Amino acid sequence: MRILAFASQKGGVGKTTLAGHLAVAAEAAGAGPVALIDADPQGSLAAWWNERQAERPLFVRAQVRGLAGQLDQLRMAGVRLVMIDTPPNASNQVIATIVRASDLVIIPTRPSPHDLRSLGATVSLVRVADKPMIFVINGAPVRARITAEAAVALSQHGPVAPALIHQRVYFASTMTNGQTALEAVPGSKATSEITELWTYVYQQLSISVRRRVTHGKQDIPA
Repeated sequence: MRILAFASQKGGVGKTTLAGHLAVAAEAAGAGPVALIDADPQGSLAAWWNERQAERPLFVRAQVRGLAGQLDQLRMAGVRLVMIDTPPNASNQVIATIVRASDLVIIPTRPSPHDLRSLGATVSLVRVADKPMIFVINGAPVRARITAEAAVALSQHGPVAPALIHQRVYFASTMTNGQTALEAVPGSKATSEITELWTYVYQQLSISVRRRVTHGKQDIPA
């Protein structure tokens, strides 16, 4: 089983929207069963899932304190991929627990100086846990110079996903009724961006798992 965490200690960067969209993209690509865990007390991911008509991705209510046991149950149930949406402004201990359980950490950020400056604490936690991470530029203005500048700045600290997620109305509008852009508008640019991002994330996740197995870290079997 593979575990993917979405982490940022700054709110408003689109973690929940990315988690929902990538979970649906993963199911469509045959990487499921996928289970979502909403570790954010605000419950935005849970609210989205409760509006869904489709049975997948699965949704699991879990407490961070009992996360290891919950992941064991999902593994035994045949779940192949878990995505965890973390809370903003959480204690370091909460985020660290989730990061340590993960194979790969996605750090979403919007391409603004304020958002970029706020990444330090999250990056430090991931590095202390010695986990691979990728930055995802989310909510990017179309054809804006600031997006390219943000990508360059982020690349000094870690890998940046080549698939940019632009500011498109379909991302937000579909999440309000339990859907994603992939389901509501399959031929849209929003769908193309998420599909491209999932392809990259899956490649990085596979690399991470292979490295873990190679180095004998078998705590979370692939």
